[in-house]
Amino acid sequence: MKKILVASMMVAFVLTGCNTFKGVGKDVSKAGDAVTNTAQKTQDKM
Repeated sequence: MKKILVASMMVAFVLTGCNTFKGVGKDVSKAGDAVTNTAQKTQDKM
């Protein structure tokens, strides 16, 4: 019984970690898009 409990807890932690990394990836992607857009606007003004 303990093995099942421990295994299910480990699966829950792994799935939570995946969602966290997915969220960080989205944030980094948005930041990269903002930098790209700012660089493009600056280049267009020149």
